[in-house]
Amino acid sequence: MRTLPVGDRALLVEFGSGEETEAFHAELLRRRAAGALPAVTEVVPAARTVLLDGVEAPERLAALVAGWEIEPLHARVDPVVEIPVRYDGPDLPDVAALWGVPPADVAAVHSAAEFRVAFCGFAPGFGYLTGLPEAYEVPRRATPRTAVPAGAVAMAGPYTGVYPRSSPGGWQLIGTTDAVLWDPAREPAALLSPGTRVRFVPRGVGAR
Repeated sequence: MRTLPVGDRALLVEFGSGEETEAFHAELLRRRAAGALPAVTEVVPAARTVLLDGVEAPERLAALVAGWEIEPLHARVDPVVEIPVRYDGPDLPDVAALWGVPPADVAAVHSAAEFRVAFCGFAPGFGYLTGLPEAYEVPRRATPRTAVPAGAVAMAGPYTGVYPRSSPGGWQLIGTTDAVLWDPAREPAALLSPGTRVRFVPRGVGAR
């Protein structure tokens, strides 16, 4: 863990891995819910950092978090959001080839994992989900698409994500879902937020 002041009222906490970052973020949320965290206006996780904004005394908070004993993610039991998926994406055969399995097995491999939202970004409602073993990481497409439809379930590197709206994208598309990732009329508007546990449930085409 490395802490860096950001201006007068923010603290950036850096880690060596995504797993450490996710565990620290979960610990922050747990302590804040229990009233055991000094006043912090915003908690913003990313791939290897967590930004704490609106901090009255960043140096004091840095010393505090350095002494925390952070429990591993697998020790926590939180509700799971289930997302129904039709494994019918155009890049599913390419992903199957990279994994060395028949295309019909991609749904079984992908849906067997439990995911967690590591952080959000790119577009409102888009979560970067981790959970697949390293052996199943896939590269981005060599040529990005100019338009990826809303509801596309996609993979790139260690992450899985669901496009909340139509946009350009270079991730491998393995399926589609009717789940609404972002709805301004809903509270909260985002279906997924950092720390949320997620499972993909096969439906229709490609389900086994």
